[in-house]
Amino acid sequence: MTLQPIVDAIAGEGWCETDDFLPLDSVRALAGELCAKWSAGALQRAGVGTGEARRLQADVRGDHILWLEPPDAAAAQRICLEQFEALRLALNRELQLGLFDFECHLAMYPPGAFYRRHLDRFASDDRRTLSCVLYLNEGWTAEDGGALRLHLPGGPRDVLPSAARLVAFLSERFEHEVLPAQRERLSLTGWFRRRV
Repeated sequence: MTLQPIVDAIAGEGWCETDDFLPLDSVRALAGELCAKWSAGALQRAGVGTGEARRLQADVRGDHILWLEPPDAAAAQRICLEQFEALRLALNRELQLGLFDFECHLAMYPPGAFYRRHLDRFASDDRRTLSCVLYLNEGWTAEDGGALRLHLPGGPRDVLPSAARLVAFLSERFEHEVLPAQRERLSLTGWFRRRV
């Protein structure tokens, strides 16, 4: 897919929603890898905060995650990370954002899990610049719930977590939340970061 519409939307509105960020076969492979890791018990409960301030808080966040390490990435993960690297280069070339790297994890929200309204910037670390969520859920419907609710200046916008859909937004600017889902909800969530 061409990355220019994403760059243009970030430049204009500070956020974007686009379908077909990755080919469907790559999305299916990523979903398969995530489900296998989940079944093997490799994911951990996600916390809030960072460093010494990190804590588990089930009334705020209920997902389970697995951080991706590029040297150990499986084939589908490498394809995905290559696409995000192309996006990083395009954003830096067009918008001079100074994006240095991309950190990301796979995320599994069990049925009923949610993530309360928040910003993706830590109080002690402002390197996260652009938040990105790539969804891995085929056949998702509005009845399944689990929307990402972006709190935009004109009011909230709910985005269904449909397979191959990418949502990207400026981390310091947009509060957001994950609404409870009726089925397992799969995603790859990451952040382009700038240097300190």
